[in-house]
Amino acid sequence: MSSTHSVKKHPELTPLTLWIMTIATGLIVANLYYNQPLLDEMARTFNASTAKVGQVSWATQLGYAAGMLFLAPLADMVRRKKLMMIIFGFIILSLLITAASSSINLLVCFSFILGAASLIPQILVPMAAHLAKPEERGKKIGFIMSGLLVGILLSRTFSGILGQHFGWRSVFYVAAGIMAVTWLLLWRFLPEVEPDYDGTYGSLMTSLIDLVKHEPKLRVAALRGALCFACFSVFWSTIVFLLKANFNLGSGVAGEFGLAGAAGAIAAGLMGRLSDKMDAYKLSAFTILLILISFGIFYISAHNIWGLIVGVIVLDAGVQATHISNQSIIFALKPAARNRINTIYMVTYFLGGTAGTFIATLLWKNYQWNGVCAIGAILTILTFVIHFANHPIGGLVKRT
Repeated sequence: MSSTHSVKKHPELTPLTLWIMTIATGLIVANLYYNQPLLDEMARTFNASTAKVGQVSWATQLGYAAGMLFLAPLADMVRRKKLMMIIFGFIILSLLITAASSSINLLVCFSFILGAASLIPQILVPMAAHLAKPEERGKKIGFIMSGLLVGILLSRTFSGILGQHFGWRSVFYVAAGIMAVTWLLLWRFLPEVEPDYDGTYGSLMTSLIDLVKHEPKLRVAALRGALCFACFSVFWSTIVFLLKANFNLGSGVAGEFGLAGAAGAIAAGLMGRLSDKMDAYKLSAFTILLILISFGIFYISAHNIWGLIVGVIVLDAGVQATHISNQSIIFALKPAARNRINTIYMVTYFLGGTAGTFIATLLWKNYQWNGVCAIGAILTILTFVIHFANHPIGGLVKRT
């Protein structure tokens, strides 16, 4: 029978360590989103339909979910730094093969592998929560999540501009170089954290089921997060098609929308400080409302660039603030199982994102932007239903 050691002493989370983890998190997670502003160019390269090239985006997200499910729990069982150093090799190899892909099917295949290997941020975030003092955990998570969210959003700006001038393949070659530098940075400065779990891999994976069964707060946070990220992916996987259809604009402008989203992400990072001081469920009730408002803005702004920019800021602030609130809840549950708890949450989260991308690319074919806005609003309303069903007054009166 497996067992868990008493919690070991661990290194201090110094400002330098926190900054390095934050920068690395942003750079690594960017690998998942480089392809979104480039989908139109990829479709032209391989003479593929929008539905087919959309598989590149959702395969990357599905790969990320698979990596988190089967690899991230190992961080509770083996040395975390050593695990990350090994996985980096697969990131760099996948980026190089993605860049050199000779067919759309090969591109989809290695996009999946790239997504699976890019799970390292989901080891670094629980690691930051593990190293932080309990009274500062929300603040530290908010800080590192700001880096992650800026990486997500600016990755589109980077890939859109670079792809417009040098072709979409150049983005992945440059990304491989960035990952090599990031590997050296973490190898040199990241502290090692000893594992707390001493069971087998089989018992480790079985314990995920037990956590789902016995942690209702985790179940609610995971469903809420999945639906919010589905909304996020619905917009970002189709904006490039809207810009092309209604404004005759290319991947460069689609990428620049990430700059607007980054403003929302930075604002959301401040929610980490609030989550140390007030009820996270109360925050979630308001941040989910922001998502619903954003799709109303998108609906009336189909031919208005500035309206779309405002909608992006509101959407990203709502999605990312809800995500940070969810993480503040789940990381307080079982310290020795933080990587497994994060695995359950993030696998569900990215499955939601994958479903959002898949549904949106299909809806675009028949219903274009109206269909995208409708599904975004429906998913947000469903999120509200789950939130209020488990907390009838949305946590507005007192902490549960």
